[in-house]
Amino acid sequence: MTYPLATAELHHEVELVVALAGGGSDVPADRCRDLIFGYSVGVDFTRRDLQRMAKSSARPWDMAKGFDQSAPCSAIVSAADVGHPRAGSIGLSVNGDTRQAADLSDLTWSPEETLAHLSGLVELTPGDLVFTGTPAGVGPVMPGDTYRAWVQGVGEVCGEIVARR
Repeated sequence: MTYPLATAELHHEVELVVALAGGGSDVPADRCRDLIFGYSVGVDFTRRDLQRMAKSSARPWDMAKGFDQSAPCSAIVSAADVGHPRAGSIGLSVNGDTRQAADLSDLTWSPEETLAHLSGLVELTPGDLVFTGTPAGVGPVMPGDTYRAWVQGVGEVCGEIVARR
């Protein structure tokens, strides 16, 4: 990933990503599992300084989250192949040092609860990728850093933060 424009404080957040095969609005949590095609490992990069400025000015902070290359993901694995992981290691290391390490069972909301909540705000559609939340330990990355993010039983995504030319 290329270090993004307009920031001096880029942070990492590893997340379990849910890939949808179905969709809908106002879907009850007990029906959300039927929407899930599979899972991926994602890194939600955040321009933390832009987020902080936007929050303090009571402005939207979507550009702190949505920018070029902001959400690299691993290959999607189907739920038919791996089931619906609700326990197992989730983590991220930078330059070989572990910064985030937790268990999927520690997520505040299950993927189904997350999908139910989101479907009350927007219509979910097949092909949507939903990031489900991150464990403690988020922190900065700089050009030259390498990262490795994983979810046990799902996969991993690795990369390097490249300086903008």
